[in-house]
Amino acid sequence: MRGAGGGANLLALRSHNTALVLDLLRTAGTEGISRLELADRTGLTPQAVSKITARLREEGLAAEAGRRASTGGKPRTVLRLVPEAGHAVGVHLDRDELRAVLADLDGTVVARRHAALDLGAGAEAVLGRVAAVVGELGAEVAGAAGAARSVGAAGAAGGRSLLGVGVALPGPLDHRRGVLHRVTVFPEWDGFPLRDALAERLGGVPVVVDKDTNAVALGLAVGGEGGSFAYLHLGTGLGAGLVVGGSVHRGPRTGAGEFGHQVVQLDGPPCGCGDRGCVEALCLAAVARGETGEAARVLGTGAANLVGLLDIDRVLVGGRTVEGAPGVFLGGVRGVLEARARRTGEECVGVGLVSGESRVAEGAAQLVLAPVFGQDG
Repeated sequence: MRGAGGGANLLALRSHNTALVLDLLRTAGTEGISRLELADRTGLTPQAVSKITARLREEGLAAEAGRRASTGGKPRTVLRLVPEAGHAVGVHLDRDELRAVLADLDGTVVARRHAALDLGAGAEAVLGRVAAVVGELGAEVAGAAGAARSVGAAGAAGGRSLLGVGVALPGPLDHRRGVLHRVTVFPEWDGFPLRDALAERLGGVPVVVDKDTNAVALGLAVGGEGGSFAYLHLGTGLGAGLVVGGSVHRGPRTGAGEFGHQVVQLDGPPCGCGDRGCVEALCLAAVARGETGEAARVLGTGAANLVGLLDIDRVLVGGRTVEGAPGVFLGGVRGVLEARARRTGEECVGVGLVSGESRVAEGAAQLVLAPVFGQDG
């Protein structure tokens, strides 16, 4: 999930080049990296790198990390990223709860919040709850920086340190415009401009909106999960986040990943989406009956369809329902995929568990942070 290609010495691409430099500063860690190394790895001229790093130091995003012996001439000054110079709030809106994190530029979580939520309570109530939580987390940034300021109804939010708010919730939705579609079981959200409405409530703080599954997939890719993979999230609903060729695949209408609504049983039980026999309906019904093994087999059947369609390298499963019985779900999905591999003569793809109750919220923070470093956000 690194930025594409090398640098370019054009004013129009200044932000692109800055992102390349920031990404290298981040990956260098506390040891830092010299300007000559930055020039070599980005393809930028030393002069361009010097201008970018001078600006980053002036903005507090970069700082000296000491000196390193040179092969000739005076020792080189090395620079490092200043993680606490910027923060993002990541918010996970589930059907019945809200989880939020405050993350620094490294993606390290420095504060968390968790509260009950009724997604069907109406836009005004939900927006008010999100704004209050963002305000609480923003106040922590302000307290650490010693320079609080007011941000609309959200309260104190730490000056320029708060880069934005990422919100992840069940789809379908339009990621580019931040507009919700018919969230399963909550059709009243259809057409609601969540991004713009929340940004207005927060006094202009930038807001990014995406599906919960895409947020986790992005977080995994930024965190080092390579290749092409699918993240299957089974909680109060079922969806997928797809990473193909190193980038989150959202589709031209940002509707990719509605994994739970593939029909696997014609004339099967009704689903909240209005169709019948969907993987989500079958999975959740089995869970409700206490038949976790059956739910895992259904999930594996959907995963096998996905592997056959996209030829991905790995299937990852997570979500609160999966975490309630991780061994059962891993074994069930793996069993179906192994049976498929025996039939086709192909090598079985790997299956892994994604754990952590705040993974969606952490991925939502990456919706804001990843573009800073030239990554897919």
